[in-house]
This record gives sequence, structure tokens and C-alpha cells, in this order.
Amino acid sequence: MPAPLLHIDTTPDLPAAADVVVIGGGVVGTFTAYYLARRGVSVALVEKGRIGAEQSSRNWGWCRQQNRDARELPMATKAIALWDRLKAEIGEDPGFRRCGLLYLSNDEAEIARWAKWRDFAAGEGVVTHVLGAAEAREHGRATGREWKGGVFSPTDGIADTSRAVPVAARGVMKAGGTVHQFCAARGLELEGGRVSGVVTEKGTIRTKTVVMAGGAWASSFCRQLGIRFPQAAVRQSIMAVGPNVAGLPDALYTAGVSLTRRGESGGYNLAISGRARVDPTPQQILFAREFVPMFAKRWRVLLPGGTEAWRSGHETAKRWALDKPTPMERVRILDPKPDARLIAETRRRALELLPALRDTAVTASWAGYVDSTPDGVPGIGEVTGVPGLVLAAGFSGHGFGIGPGAGHLIADIVTGAEPIVDPRPYHPDRFHASAWGKVADF
Repeated sequence: MPAPLLHIDTTPDLPAAADVVVIGGGVVGTFTAYYLARRGVSVALVEKGRIGAEQSSRNWGWCRQQNRDARELPMATKAIALWDRLKAEIGEDPGFRRCGLLYLSNDEAEIARWAKWRDFAAGEGVVTHVLGAAEAREHGRATGREWKGGVFSPTDGIADTSRAVPVAARGVMKAGGTVHQFCAARGLELEGGRVSGVVTEKGTIRTKTVVMAGGAWASSFCRQLGIRFPQAAVRQSIMAVGPNVAGLPDALYTAGVSLTRRGESGGYNLAISGRARVDPTPQQILFAREFVPMFAKRWRVLLPGGTEAWRSGHETAKRWALDKPTPMERVRILDPKPDARLIAETRRRALELLPALRDTAVTASWAGYVDSTPDGVPGIGEVTGVPGLVLAAGFSGHGFGIGPGAGHLIADIVTGAEPIVDPRPYHPDRFHASAWGKVADF
């Protein structure tokens, strides 16, 4: 894998039964299992490949409230507070730091949108500072150029994408849960229409509650049960450069290129915000109508892709048998090829923006599939018509930062506890109606 990832040892033996089975060892599934285990719930987390190996280790690592859609902001705020506690709770560092996030711009309309968001967020208790030209120049002195303005969100931060999810998985096991890598969930068993078990490649786990947190695989899994969950993924690419660069901010967004300092290595990840390839798949064709508003909003940063996603099978329209290997066992880890042209353009822009990077070497590049819902807001809640099945997917590129908040909310839903935030804006029933005109601001 080109994206760095901490490999961990997990539970060798599958339990015969569990109170809850969580399918998917990405950031959302792992934190769901973590908060369930801390409450004394018997929970088994099953992952077809390695913990955190797909988009959860391939993203920027930003843990932000800044510029969140109003529906996600409460969860983002709770998540930041939960990130703060993890090191003490688990006894191991997930690499989270409240370093603040810096946004710089020469686009007056963009600056005005940020200022409008600041006014909204102030009513929600979120602190963010709109920067004038002089302040933006000072904050962005590493660029050596003038800026018309920007924003700085001092209470936001970044976490180490190579460590955070594996460390949380260790927290699951320390709290009494079990974690199972290279153990694909093939489907569910139902009794009287209600969940009664999870069929995995290594055996069946008896359970009455399942959380489907399968990331880009969630919709095809739901389709096996006759559940229609509109979801589509795009392929985004990131590059990494070496360490030993002084004077750069920890996290910087500009329209041209963005930068994030990595954890222990001290290097930087570079990416162009929003730019992605659309690799056609059967599922994208199936849900094309639902995604017209999303495409209309983002078409300027989307480019046509290739056939890799079609071959990988994560967005297949086919049904599979539970007694035979599934697409998840054929492709344990989605590891698509990075867009070579985009990587080259990212480097060119980065060197132009930040001269200090000119002496750094490219250490890696990678890509990942970012799954989205039609409105850009995740689907979280019990699936109507299948009691015991809780959906937690479609995080639309926002899952890493809000992962602890999402996991806590899902654990609340499963256990019947007072929810950490209002769950109603996330319920998947909304996809039964039109999502047109409700696309989230990214």
C-alpha cells in the first residue's frame, strides 16, 4: 500500500455470538465498535482487509468544524471534543493535534462565503477568525505572496491517518470487544424479517444487531437485502513529500492546492481540493438520476475516469451467494491507481505556492474511493423494514474528522442512549424522497 498505515494484530477467533456486529473497519465502524465496547456491549468488528486500509488512511486527516454543512456541524463539534480524549482513554496516541486550520484566498466571493459561515457558526458556539489582507499575509508568510483574506479556525486540528483508526481498534480490544481482519461479511441472516446473524467467510456470528459501516461497499451490500441506498464514489489522489521543511503551516487550504503535515514522519501530504476522477460503475448508472444535483454542483472539478472501479466490484449491481467468495474477498483493499496527471499538477502548484518545498522529494502517491450520498450528508439510522440493521455510510469525504462523533451517535442509537446529537438529519429514510436542491456545501 502506498498510503502509510500502522498494521496491528487483532482477535484470532471469531465469536459464536455477539450483542452487536459492526461490518467495516474504517473510521466510522471502528469508532462505533469502540464506543459500544466502552459501554460493556459485546461487540465484534469484522473487516474484509486491514483495519483503516481504505479511505480512512487515504484522506487529508483534517478534523474540522470550519465550513461544515449545518447538518454536520453539531457532530463535527462533538467529534473534536472526543478526539481530545482518545489518547488518555486508550493509552496510545492517535496523532490528534488542535493545530488550527488556515484558509487563504484571493477570491472575494469565497472570502464572503467564509465570513457568512463564521456568522452562522458563532451562533453554534464555534470560533473562527476571518482574516483581512494583512492578517492573511502574516499567516500565509510561507507562501511569500499577498492574499485578499482568509479564515483561521483555532480549535480545529488534524489527526494521523496512518495511526488513528488502528489505535482506535486497539481501544476496542482493550475495552473487551473483538476485532477481526481479513474476515469479509458476506451477508445477513434474518428470522421473521429481523436480523439474526452475520455470515462471514469464517463462519456465522449470531446477533440481533448489525451496523453496516462498509464505506464504498455499503450500497452493494445493502442491495443483497433488497435495500436501495443511493451511493456513488469518485477517485481522489494525494501525494506525499519528505520532511525537514521549516516554516510551513500544519494545515493549509487554497483553491490551487492544499497541504497537511503528517504525524510522526514530519512530511506533508498535498492535494487539490475536490478534484477527482469519476470511474463509471453499474451502481453509478443505477443511481444516476439521484446524483444529478451533486454533479451539477461539482462538475467543474470532476473528470472522466477509467474502468478500474468497474472491475473492482465495490459498486456492482449483481447479487452474490453467501456460501461462495464475494467481491469483498476478491478485492480485500480498494487501492486504485492515483491520477498521474493530477499528481504532477499538484506538485507543480505546491512548488509555486510554497517555495520551501522545492528541495523535498516525492515519497509516495496514492488514491482512494470517496463515497457520497446524493445530498453529501451521511446515512445513519436503523433501516426501515429490516429491524436490527443500522446503516452508517455515505460520509462523502467527511468521515475521518467526524468519525468519533459518528461512532458515538451510532452507539447511542444501538443502545437506546440519549443521542450525542440529533440523529434525524442523517436518517436514510430521506433518500426515499428527492434530494434535489439539498446538496451539502463542502
